Amino acid sequence: MLKRFHVDGIDRPLELAAVEDGRGGRPLLLVHGFTGAKEDFASHLGTLAAAGWHAVAPDLRGHGASGAPHDESAYDLTLLAGDLLGLADALGWGRFALLGHSMGGMVAQVAALAAPERLEALVLMDTSAGPVDVDRELADLSVNVVRSGGMALLGEVVASLPEGSPLDTTAARRVRQSRTSPLGGEDPEASWAAFGDAKLLAASPAMYAAMVPAMLDQADRCEDLAGLAVATLVMVGEHDTLFLDDCRRLAGAIPGARLEVIAEAGHNPQHEAPQAWEAVLLDFLDDVAGAGPGAGGRS
Repeated sequence: MLKRFHVDGIDRPLELAAVEDGRGGRPLLLVHGFTGAKEDFASHLGTLAAAGWHAVAPDLRGHGASGAPHDESAYDLTLLAGDLLGLADALGWGRFALLGHSMGGMVAQVAALAAPERLEALVLMDTSAGPVDVDRELADLSVNVVRSGGMALLGEVVASLPEGSPLDTTAARRVRQSRTSPLGGEDPEASWAAFGDAKLLAASPAMYAAMVPAMLDQADRCEDLAGLAVATLVMVGEHDTLFLDDCRRLAGAIPGARLEVIAEAGHNPQHEAPQAWEAVLLDFLDDVAGAGPGAGGRS
């Protein structure tokens, strides 16, 4: 069910769009990655609701159907983290479980460090605690393309790159050939292409231009995370070479964190190994719920 929430962000009030299921259950917020959208988790909300969770998947500011300020200064990890805490307030949640994917995992870390008392559990998925190791020249070029020609031009440029994206794994290619995206359709390849295009075109150019350097230049959080007393699961696809080592390091930094490497998955395990992803997530969340308030991490 699509809903819109008026959120008091750190810098301004704004509207966040979200889909939800299981209203009245245990609170769980699922946060997509860079140029992603709430639809990245929408197909799992029913399963989570059936397991007793009030699952909410928002569009971050500058993404999907949420508010998108036009100035680049309106985007950084701290501001996005403030939006998540504001959304929890708008939902009436005192404490909640938080899952963040990729850039959303970075935002979730910042939120956890800012307000650890708000979190029942933390799930960090295919993400990093510090600067993302990508080709800086290409990253800077992508920002210049977006500033000059917008997201549509970026899509054309990315499609023309012979080497493709570092996140385009064998697992992702297998899914594109075997079943359709959340958009549905008859042709799997066309369905996933349309899904990716829709998310990219819905992303704000200002957000893109601000968050690329924000992710590449962010300070390393491992030392701060070593003091985090929140039950934590770190999940990563076995083929996600860009973030696999970062996730191992991240799990090692957080006391008692559980690390789960999802077989036959790349950067998007919820799409590429959906049943395994749900099983790992629910096993962890059920353990935390069963342990009661204030439960710490586990190895």
